[in-house]
Amino acid sequence: MKPAPFRYARPATAAEAVALLASGAGDAKLLAGGQSLVPILNLRLAEPKALIDLNRLTEISGVRLDAGSLRIGAMTRHREVESSPEAHSAEPLLARAAKEIGHLAIRNRGTIGGSLSHADPAAELPMMGMLLDAELKIVAAKGARTIAARDFFRDTLSVDLVEDEIVTEIAVPKLPAGTGWGFEEVSRRSGDFALAAVAVTLALADGAIVQARIATTGVAPTARRVPDAEAMLAGATLENGVGDAIIDAVRAATEPPTDLHASSDYRRHLVGVLAGRALAAAWRRATAAA
Repeated sequence: MKPAPFRYARPATAAEAVALLASGAGDAKLLAGGQSLVPILNLRLAEPKALIDLNRLTEISGVRLDAGSLRIGAMTRHREVESSPEAHSAEPLLARAAKEIGHLAIRNRGTIGGSLSHADPAAELPMMGMLLDAELKIVAAKGARTIAARDFFRDTLSVDLVEDEIVTEIAVPKLPAGTGWGFEEVSRRSGDFALAAVAVTLALADGAIVQARIATTGVAPTARRVPDAEAMLAGATLENGVGDAIIDAVRAATEPPTDLHASSDYRRHLVGVLAGRALAAAWRRATAAA
Protein backbone atom coordinates (compact mmCIF):
# COMPACT_ATOMS: atom_id res chain seq x y z
CA MET A 1 0.00 0.00 0.00
CA LYS A 2 0.94 3.65 -0.36
CA PRO A 3 0.21 6.57 1.95
CA ALA A 4 -2.62 9.01 1.40
CA PRO A 5 -1.56 12.31 -0.26
CA PHE A 6 0.12 14.86 2.00
CA ARG A 7 2.03 18.13 1.84
CA TYR A 8 5.76 17.82 2.44
CA ALA A 9 8.05 20.32 4.19
CA ARG A 10 11.73 20.07 5.05
CA PRO A 11 12.63 22.83 7.54
CA ALA A 12 16.21 23.93 8.08
CA THR A 13 15.88 24.87 11.77
CA ALA A 14 14.02 23.64 14.83
CA ALA A 15 12.24 26.98 15.08
CA GLU A 16 10.96 26.59 11.53
CA ALA A 17 9.84 23.03 12.27
CA VAL A 18 7.93 24.16 15.34
CA ALA A 19 6.21 26.91 13.35
CA LEU A 20 5.21 24.45 10.63
CA LEU A 21 3.90 22.01 13.20
CA ALA A 22 1.86 24.71 14.93
CA SER A 23 0.38 25.80 11.60
CA GLY A 24 -0.70 22.23 10.88
CA ALA A 25 -3.56 22.55 13.37
CA GLY A 26 -2.94 19.05 14.70
CA ASP A 27 -2.99 17.45 11.26
CA ALA A 28 0.77 17.20 10.66
CA LYS A 29 3.26 14.43 11.44
CA LEU A 30 6.99 14.65 12.11
CA LEU A 31 9.34 12.48 10.05
CA ALA A 32 12.56 11.62 11.90
CA GLY A 33 14.02 8.20 11.05
CA GLY A 34 10.72 7.00 9.61
CA GLN A 35 11.18 3.42 10.82
CA SER A 36 7.80 3.43 12.58
CA LEU A 37 5.98 6.26 10.82
CA VAL A 38 6.45 5.15 7.21
CA PRO A 39 4.85 1.70 7.69
CA ILE A 40 1.97 3.38 9.54
CA LEU A 41 1.49 5.78 6.64
CA ASN A 42 1.71 3.00 4.05
CA LEU A 43 -0.97 1.02 5.88
CA ARG A 44 -3.05 4.22 6.15
CA LEU A 45 -3.32 3.84 9.89
CA ALA A 46 -2.55 7.56 9.88
CA GLU A 47 -3.42 10.02 7.13
CA PRO A 48 -1.85 13.38 8.02
CA LYS A 49 -2.39 16.33 5.74
CA ALA A 50 1.27 17.39 6.13
CA LEU A 51 4.60 15.67 6.74
CA ILE A 52 7.42 17.68 8.31
CA ASP A 53 10.84 16.14 7.62
CA LEU A 54 13.34 16.85 10.43
CA ASN A 55 16.39 15.36 8.74
CA ARG A 56 18.07 18.70 8.03
CA LEU A 57 18.06 19.66 11.71
CA THR A 58 21.69 19.04 12.58
CA GLU A 59 21.29 21.42 15.55
CA ILE A 60 19.38 18.69 17.42
CA SER A 61 21.72 15.83 16.56
CA GLY A 62 24.85 14.47 18.19
CA VAL A 63 26.17 13.09 21.49
CA ARG A 64 28.12 15.16 23.99
CA LEU A 65 29.14 15.20 27.65
CA ASP A 66 28.14 18.30 29.56
CA ALA A 67 28.19 19.02 33.31
CA GLY A 68 27.85 15.43 34.40
CA SER A 69 25.19 14.48 31.85
CA LEU A 70 25.23 12.73 28.51
CA ARG A 71 23.24 14.94 26.15
CA ILE A 72 21.79 13.36 23.03
CA GLY A 73 20.11 15.33 20.28
CA ALA A 74 16.72 13.96 19.34
CA MET A 75 17.78 13.40 15.71
CA THR A 76 20.79 11.31 16.74
CA ARG A 77 20.71 7.86 15.12
CA HIS A 78 20.69 4.74 17.27
CA ARG A 79 23.92 3.59 15.66
CA GLU A 80 25.69 6.76 16.78
CA VAL A 81 24.75 6.11 20.40
CA GLU A 82 25.80 2.48 20.05
CA SER A 83 29.26 3.47 18.81
CA SER A 84 29.79 6.80 20.63
CA PRO A 85 32.91 6.97 22.87
CA GLU A 86 31.07 9.50 25.05
CA ALA A 87 28.13 7.12 25.52
CA HIS A 88 30.42 4.19 26.27
CA SER A 89 32.30 6.13 28.95
CA ALA A 90 29.33 7.88 30.60
CA GLU A 91 26.46 5.44 29.98
CA PRO A 92 27.76 2.01 28.90
CA LEU A 93 24.36 0.47 29.63
CA LEU A 94 22.68 2.83 27.17
CA ALA A 95 25.22 1.97 24.48
CA ARG A 96 24.69 -1.74 25.20
CA ALA A 97 20.91 -1.45 24.93
CA ALA A 98 21.20 0.46 21.64
CA LYS A 99 22.76 -2.65 20.07
CA GLU A 100 19.46 -4.50 20.55
CA ILE A 101 17.35 -2.01 18.59
CA GLY A 102 16.13 -3.69 15.41
CA HIS A 103 18.69 -4.49 12.73
CA LEU A 104 21.70 -2.46 11.64
CA ALA A 105 19.77 -0.81 8.81
CA ILE A 106 17.15 0.33 11.32
CA ARG A 107 19.77 1.62 13.75
CA ASN A 108 21.40 3.59 10.94
CA ARG A 109 18.13 5.45 10.26
CA GLY A 110 16.08 5.37 13.46
CA THR A 111 16.46 8.29 15.88
CA ILE A 112 16.54 8.59 19.65
CA GLY A 113 13.81 11.23 19.76
CA GLY A 114 11.64 9.27 17.35
CA SER A 115 11.82 6.09 19.42
CA LEU A 116 11.05 7.88 22.68
CA SER A 117 8.16 9.83 21.16
CA HIS A 118 6.69 6.69 19.55
CA ALA A 119 6.82 4.87 22.92
CA ASP A 120 6.43 1.32 21.72
CA PRO A 121 5.76 -0.83 24.82
CA ALA A 122 8.51 -3.29 23.87
CA ALA A 123 11.20 -0.78 22.82
CA GLU A 124 14.54 -0.54 24.60
CA LEU A 125 15.01 3.24 24.75
CA PRO A 126 11.93 4.11 26.84
CA MET A 127 13.17 1.56 29.39
CA MET A 128 16.59 3.21 29.38
CA GLY A 129 15.03 6.63 29.85
CA MET A 130 13.05 5.37 32.85
CA LEU A 131 15.96 3.46 34.38
CA LEU A 132 18.56 6.22 34.00
CA ASP A 133 16.32 9.10 35.14
CA ALA A 134 16.61 10.86 31.80
CA GLU A 135 15.05 14.24 31.11
CA LEU A 136 13.62 15.32 27.76
CA LYS A 137 13.75 18.86 26.42
CA ILE A 138 10.63 19.77 24.47
CA VAL A 139 10.08 22.89 22.37
CA ALA A 140 6.94 24.51 20.98
CA ALA A 141 5.95 27.87 19.58
CA LYS A 142 5.06 29.05 23.08
CA GLY A 143 8.45 28.10 24.54
CA ALA A 144 10.44 25.16 25.91
CA ARG A 145 9.97 22.79 28.81
CA THR A 146 11.77 19.86 30.38
CA ILE A 147 10.09 16.68 31.55
CA ALA A 148 11.39 13.60 33.36
CA ALA A 149 11.14 10.33 31.46
CA ARG A 150 9.08 8.86 34.31
CA ASP A 151 6.38 11.46 33.57
CA PHE A 152 6.72 11.42 29.78
CA PHE A 153 5.42 7.91 29.04
CA ARG A 154 1.68 7.63 29.61
CA ASP A 155 0.43 4.46 27.93
CA THR A 156 0.96 2.32 24.84
CA LEU A 157 2.16 4.66 22.06
CA SER A 158 1.10 7.62 24.23
CA VAL A 159 3.40 10.30 25.67
CA ASP A 160 3.15 13.77 27.20
CA LEU A 161 3.43 15.70 23.94
CA VAL A 162 0.80 18.01 22.54
CA GLU A 163 0.27 18.57 18.84
CA ASP A 164 2.72 21.48 18.42
CA GLU A 165 5.64 20.12 20.50
CA ILE A 166 8.91 18.51 19.42
CA VAL A 167 11.45 16.60 21.53
CA THR A 168 14.85 18.17 20.84
CA GLU A 169 17.24 16.68 23.40
CA ILE A 170 17.58 13.94 25.98
CA ALA A 171 19.81 14.47 29.03
CA VAL A 172 20.99 11.37 30.90
CA PRO A 173 22.84 11.86 34.20
CA LYS A 174 26.23 10.18 34.13
CA LEU A 175 26.37 6.98 36.16
CA PRO A 176 28.49 7.32 39.33
CA ALA A 177 31.92 5.73 39.09
CA GLY A 178 31.83 2.07 40.01
CA THR A 179 28.15 1.55 39.30
CA GLY A 180 27.42 -1.95 38.07
CA TRP A 181 24.85 -2.62 35.38
CA GLY A 182 23.08 -5.51 33.72
CA PHE A 183 20.88 -5.81 30.64
CA GLU A 184 18.98 -8.89 29.51
CA GLU A 185 16.48 -9.31 26.66
CA VAL A 186 14.68 -12.14 24.90
CA SER A 187 13.09 -11.82 21.48
CA ARG A 188 11.93 -14.47 19.04
CA ARG A 189 14.51 -13.47 16.45
CA SER A 190 17.45 -11.09 16.43
CA GLY A 191 16.12 -7.62 15.69
CA ASP A 192 12.55 -8.33 16.84
CA PHE A 193 10.91 -6.36 19.61
CA ALA A 194 11.51 -7.81 23.07
CA LEU A 195 9.16 -10.36 24.54
CA ALA A 196 10.64 -9.09 27.78
CA ALA A 197 13.72 -7.13 28.82
CA VAL A 198 15.16 -6.04 32.14
CA ALA A 199 17.88 -3.52 33.00
CA VAL A 200 19.50 -2.99 36.40
CA THR A 201 22.02 -0.60 37.96
CA LEU A 202 23.62 -1.08 41.39
CA ALA A 203 25.85 1.34 43.29
CA LEU A 204 27.79 -0.01 46.31
CA ALA A 205 29.37 1.46 49.43
CA ASP A 206 31.27 -0.70 51.95
CA GLY A 207 30.13 -3.81 50.11
CA ALA A 208 26.40 -3.05 50.36
CA ILE A 209 23.96 -1.64 47.84
CA VAL A 210 23.24 2.06 48.36
CA GLN A 211 21.26 2.64 45.17
CA ALA A 212 19.37 0.14 43.01
CA ARG A 213 17.36 0.75 39.87
CA ILE A 214 15.36 -1.88 38.00
CA ALA A 215 13.30 -1.32 34.85
CA THR A 216 11.38 -3.60 32.52
CA THR A 217 9.93 -3.42 29.02
CA GLY A 218 7.77 -5.68 26.87
CA VAL A 219 5.59 -6.70 29.82
CA ALA A 220 3.31 -3.66 30.33
CA PRO A 221 1.73 -0.82 28.31
CA THR A 222 4.90 1.21 28.91
CA ALA A 223 8.41 0.68 30.22
CA ARG A 224 8.33 0.66 34.01
CA ARG A 225 10.52 0.86 37.10
CA VAL A 226 10.03 -1.66 39.90
CA PRO A 227 10.21 0.47 43.07
CA ASP A 228 9.29 -2.31 45.52
CA ALA A 229 12.18 -4.45 44.32
CA GLU A 230 14.53 -1.45 44.32
CA ALA A 231 13.63 -0.67 47.95
CA MET A 232 14.32 -4.26 49.00
CA LEU A 233 17.90 -3.94 47.75
CA ALA A 234 18.78 -0.84 49.80
CA GLY A 235 21.58 -1.78 52.22
CA ALA A 236 21.57 -5.40 51.04
CA THR A 237 24.00 -7.72 49.31
CA LEU A 238 23.15 -10.49 46.88
CA GLU A 239 23.43 -13.15 49.56
CA ASN A 240 21.06 -15.21 51.70
CA GLY A 241 18.36 -15.47 49.06
CA VAL A 242 18.03 -11.75 48.35
CA GLY A 243 18.27 -12.34 44.61
CA ASP A 244 15.38 -14.83 44.72
CA ALA A 245 13.26 -12.34 46.67
CA ILE A 246 13.94 -9.65 44.04
CA ILE A 247 12.94 -12.01 41.23
CA ASP A 248 9.68 -12.72 43.06
CA ALA A 249 9.08 -8.99 43.57
CA VAL A 250 9.65 -8.22 39.89
CA ARG A 251 7.22 -10.97 38.88
CA ALA A 252 4.64 -9.78 41.42
CA ALA A 253 4.82 -6.25 39.99
CA THR A 254 4.30 -7.50 36.43
CA GLU A 255 0.94 -8.04 34.74
CA PRO A 256 1.95 -8.71 31.13
CA PRO A 257 -0.48 -9.11 28.26
CA THR A 258 -1.16 -12.25 26.28
CA ASP A 259 -0.77 -11.80 22.54
CA LEU A 260 0.15 -13.83 19.46
CA HIS A 261 3.82 -13.78 20.50
CA ALA A 262 3.61 -15.04 24.09
CA SER A 263 1.22 -15.72 26.95
CA SER A 264 1.00 -13.60 30.08
CA ASP A 265 2.30 -16.48 32.22
CA TYR A 266 5.30 -16.99 29.95
CA ARG A 267 6.21 -13.31 30.00
CA ARG A 268 5.89 -13.17 33.80
CA HIS A 269 8.18 -16.18 34.15
CA LEU A 270 10.59 -14.74 31.62
CA VAL A 271 10.86 -11.31 33.24
CA GLY A 272 11.85 -12.98 36.50
CA VAL A 273 14.58 -15.03 34.83
CA LEU A 274 15.92 -11.93 33.08
CA ALA A 275 15.77 -9.90 36.30
CA GLY A 276 17.90 -12.51 38.05
CA ARG A 277 20.48 -12.49 35.27
CA ALA A 278 20.62 -8.69 35.01
CA LEU A 279 20.89 -8.33 38.79
CA ALA A 280 23.75 -10.84 38.93
CA ALA A 281 25.60 -9.06 36.11
CA ALA A 282 25.16 -5.67 37.80
CA TRP A 283 26.43 -7.10 41.10
CA ARG A 284 29.52 -8.60 39.41
CA ARG A 285 30.38 -5.30 37.74
CA ALA A 286 29.77 -3.28 40.89
CA THR A 287 31.88 -5.54 43.13
CA ALA A 288 34.67 -5.67 40.54
CA ALA A 289 34.78 -1.86 40.45
CA ALA A 290 34.65 -1.44 44.26
